[in-house]
This record gives sequence, structure tokens and C-alpha cells, in this order.
Amino acid sequence: MAIFDGIDLNVSNTDKIMFPRDGLTKGDVIAHYAAIAGYMLPHMKGRPVTMVRYPDGIDGESFYQKEVSGRFPTWFHTIQVEKKGGHVVHAVCQKTADLVYLANINCVTPHVWLSREGSLDRPDRMILDMDPADDDFGTVKDAARLARVMLRELGLEPFVMTTGSRGLHVTVPLDRTSGSEAVMALAKEVATRMMEADERFTMERSKGSRGDRLLVDVFRNSYAQTGVAPYALRAKDGAPVATPLEWGELDDARLGPQSFRWGNIRARLRERGDPWANIEESAGSALEALTRSRR
Repeated sequence: MAIFDGIDLNVSNTDKIMFPRDGLTKGDVIAHYAAIAGYMLPHMKGRPVTMVRYPDGIDGESFYQKEVSGRFPTWFHTIQVEKKGGHVVHAVCQKTADLVYLANINCVTPHVWLSREGSLDRPDRMILDMDPADDDFGTVKDAARLARVMLRELGLEPFVMTTGSRGLHVTVPLDRTSGSEAVMALAKEVATRMMEADERFTMERSKGSRGDRLLVDVFRNSYAQTGVAPYALRAKDGAPVATPLEWGELDDARLGPQSFRWGNIRARLRERGDPWANIEESAGSALEALTRSRR
């Protein structure tokens, strides 16, 4: 039994191995989310969650879960989202106990919507996912820098994050005045400009068609799509963590897509804090930026 936010949580099987090559247990996963909750929750509050669960560790079968079951505790905030022919009840993380509960049911990686409760059809985030065809992280950095220049020309202030996989997310805070269609249109405009400026980049999703070009993935900007939550663990050897960066960190040749992990993320946060702590202050209008782009 453990107590978080005044709630008694019956954490179980904490010695179960979740990351076999690293020797990390479910208890270690719980410890990660308990320790970084103060940094992670501001980026998750109000956002419907999709859980990626690994009942037998990262080598076992996994599944995505959107709908919360009737076994979810009553103290866990949920939101009913309408869909064609019915609805889905999503979990929404608001407190440390929520993150610990998800870790206890073997959710290694929470993904979140790009919009928040109360304005689910008006995103407050736009994400350009720089997804390389190979392990050339230099090209990923170049793509992120180019996106930053183009977005700033349109009056927006982008932020950058390692995904904990192979790429980078360039994330733009928005003021919730534009619908998902406008946000998607803007993302496609920027990606098209990037392709025109540099032949190394593409929006072609098919791996067979894109060849060795980097995919500027805009498609998570559709309504109800998700992005990996900042500071989430990824189900990969080394237990990498999706980590917000300062833009200047891209100039460090030592930086890789999985530089920050279970073993060093807490020290980083103690030393540097969260580079995205004030991201909301930079929110801009997708519709205004789209209008500028089309002039």
C-alpha cells in the first residue's frame, strides 16, 4: 500500500521485470512517474489519455487502451467523448495518484490529446513529428530547426522535445481559437514548405515510397489523435524518456533521441527544471498563421 494525494493505492507486483535488459521493475516505473509528476502533469491536465499497456513487460504483448473500464477508481477523473455511434470514456490525469495508478496497471507510456477538456475540438497544441527513415539524427535536428524558422515567420513560437524513440517533436502552443481542420491545414502548409526547401523531407507516409527521406508527420493533428506525453517512458531498451529541450541543446553533438532515460531524467530536472514550464505563455493563433502563410 502506498499513499499519494491522500489516496491509498494498492500497488502490486512491484518486483515484476518490465525492462529486462535494464533490470527495471514495475516498482521502478511507478517511481519514475511519482518523481516527475510535478513536471509532467501540467502538460497532461485536461487531456484525454490513451494508455499503452505492457502486462508482461516490454518484451510481451502490448495494447492501446482508450476506454476506461468499470474497475477504474471513482477518484480518477474521466471524460466522456462523443463519437459516431456512441462515446468513449477516457481517463484524464490530474494528480500524482493518477500517474501511479496507470503505472500500476502496466501503462508504460501515456499518450494525450492535443486539446483539453472544454474545448476538445479546438487544439492548444500542434505537433510536427520529425520521423527519420534511419538513425541519422543530424537530419532530424536540421528538420526541427527549419520548422522553427518557418513557424516563427508565421508568428508562432515552437518548442522541441525528444520523443524517446528516433525523432523529435516540434510542438506549437495554440490559443484554442482554431478548430482541428485549421490546425491540420497549417501543419500541412509548413510541412509542404519544408519539402520545397529541402529534398530530404517528405510527407509520404509509406516507407516504400519515402525511401531515405525524413517524414514530417502532421497526421497526429487530426481530431482525437494523440502525442506521447512529455516525460513519458518509452517501451525500449534503456528506458528512454520523451524530454522537452531548450533549442540550443540541438547544437550539442552528443545529443541523441534517447539521451534522457529513467536513470538520468530526474537529475536533469533538478538541475535545469522544465524548459516547457511557461509554454502556455507563447500560445498563438493557428488561423492567423494560416492566413499569413497563404498571402
